[in-house]
Amino acid sequence: MIGFLLRRLAQAALAIVVAVALIFLAIRVLPGNPLLTQFGQHTDPEQMAKIREEQGWNRPLPIQLVDFFWELATTGSLGNSIARSHTSVSEELAQRIPPTIELSIAALLIALPLGVALGVAAAVWRNRWPDFLCTTSSLIGVSVPVFFLGICLKALLTGMPSSNQLPLGTDFQSMTGFVLPEAILRGRFDVFVQGLRHLCLPAIALSSIPLAIVARITRSSMLEVLSADYVRTARAKGGSAWRVVLRHAFPNASVPVANIAGLQVGLLLSGAVLTETVFNWPGLGTYIVQAVQDSDYVVVQGCAFVVAVMFVTMNLLVDVLHLWLDPRLRSP
Repeated sequence: MIGFLLRRLAQAALAIVVAVALIFLAIRVLPGNPLLTQFGQHTDPEQMAKIREEQGWNRPLPIQLVDFFWELATTGSLGNSIARSHTSVSEELAQRIPPTIELSIAALLIALPLGVALGVAAAVWRNRWPDFLCTTSSLIGVSVPVFFLGICLKALLTGMPSSNQLPLGTDFQSMTGFVLPEAILRGRFDVFVQGLRHLCLPAIALSSIPLAIVARITRSSMLEVLSADYVRTARAKGGSAWRVVLRHAFPNASVPVANIAGLQVGLLLSGAVLTETVFNWPGLGTYIVQAVQDSDYVVVQGCAFVVAVMFVTMNLLVDVLHLWLDPRLRSP
């Protein structure tokens, strides 16, 4: 077990380094110049040369990459934004990550229970209306782009708030960025209700793809388990239908479901970029979009590092969960 964890930690660290290195090099090859965004039409060659020297952009790319990792390892700094805000990227990320996590958790709380319930019902009532409902809804959920679904939700549900975490002018200053739990802890239930209303539409839009994928995986896994010998034996012993399903079938079918559910947490970050842009959600997604538009190298590489760490960490947790759910993997 310890050897497995050490190997996975080494692989995770290597994956983070490779992912950040590739993005680091790619954003410098793409067209665009953050200094033009800063100076506009009134360029100052001397000032631009000074900034290039301060940022180390006049050095070879491999040296710049080594400098980035060295500064990160020694100081923990991701640098300062150069295009607009000129603030610390680490401080900006500390403000942007909590709203994205809150949105992702809300999307998972919608996607996982509904996806599992649809998949189990589709497997139990195969080739009947629950099965057709599951397959049709999952196909639509995977096919419809998140940004298009968000626009449709805004157009159809006009009575629901469709931007920001709270109404403009609300007398509530969040200290952590997690509006809903902080509102409960501070006894501001009116703010909690407002925050929940603002969270509904983006969470529904973001949950569409994970819900569809979890439902399809649950269905296929349950169909395989329901035809196993031990399930037939449990039925022959006189167990009720739902006892057989929930006690014998679903626990054994939950391993691939847990794997795909864990991976969806990382994939929610990519979907959050579009969702947050449509709903003007003040999270990591809108921060990345703004940085790409400004060709802000420092912000993009900082965001890439954070996303890589979160995605690889979720993969590592999924592997540990898989090891815990499946005892056969713990045998020597």
